[in-house]
Parts: sequence; C-alpha cells; structure tokens
Amino acid sequence: MKKFLSPQALLWTLAVATLVADQASKAWALSALTPGERVPLIGNAFGLQLIFNPGAAFSFAEGATFIFTIVSAVVVVGLPIAVRRVTSVPWALSLGMVWGGAAGNLVDRLFREPGFARGHVIDFLAYFDWFIGNVADIALVVGIAVIAVLMVRGVEFASVVAPAEDSEADDPDESEEDDA
Repeated sequence: MKKFLSPQALLWTLAVATLVADQASKAWALSALTPGERVPLIGNAFGLQLIFNPGAAFSFAEGATFIFTIVSAVVVVGLPIAVRRVTSVPWALSLGMVWGGAAGNLVDRLFREPGFARGHVIDFLAYFDWFIGNVADIALVVGIAVIAVLMVRGVEFASVVAPAEDSEADDPDESEEDDA
C-alpha cells in the first residue's frame, strides 16, 4: 500500500495551510475587530482583542522589530534547505508548523505598518490578561514543543535509508524465482 503523502509533502502542505490560515484570520480580525477593544468569548479566559505588536511574545523587545524580521527570514529561507531529507512524519509535521508560523509573522513584519521589515504583527487571540497572539504563534509554540518532545524521545529526523515506496516491497527472507 502506498502512502498518501510523503513526509516532505505533509511538511509543505501543513506549512502552506498554516500560513494561509494565519493570514486569513488576520485579515478577518482587521475587518471585524476594533483595535484595543476586547470581545470576551469564554469570560476572561479567552477573547478577541486586536493589537499591533512590534515585538515578540508578550510584546517583548518592542524596539527590536528588525531582529525578529531577520530571525523569521532565516527560518523561512533556511528551513527548506535543512529539511530536504526529513523522512519522519512527526518531524515533518512539527517543522511544517514552525515554517508556517514563522512565515505568517514574517509577512506581517515585511508588509504591514509602519514599514518594510519594521511591520507590526497582527495579534487578536487574547488569553486571560496574560498575552494576545495569533494563529502563527499557536503553530510556532506547538511545533517547537513537539520538536522538543521528539528530541527528548530520540526520534530520528531522517532515516539513513529512504523508506520503501510501498509496503509490499520484497521480503529479504523470500528468494526470487529463477527465470531459467
């Protein structure tokens, strides 16, 4: 039986889906929410609140937007080079989330106000009074957490030998029939 999608295809499918979901949700937030006004969904635990974040998580290092732009760009450009040989599905999925999240926030930093490479990230998912994030942030956190678990558990990033195309590959215990 053949696999539906290779690990590489899974990685890029999830990466692009994450990027699209992030940018679509930010477009919705910009059109539906009033900046700074909180819309409670689950009491104070979770709500919607549109902000424009120049920093990282928790508005950390607000004056260093260009640094986050560079880091995001390195991930978005470097990850495709680094993952060409990934054969592990869990690694592929986690790296797809990381790439999609980094790309989603990079788009904001490159193309949103106040200007190129200094843009503010659109955040709108408010958790208690702790922080406000977005879909890209969720993908980054989940992807990085899964990577940490994979590393602790010793899950291989890529196998030394590429996996067989289908599960009906020749069994080494079976001998080939002679044509003679």
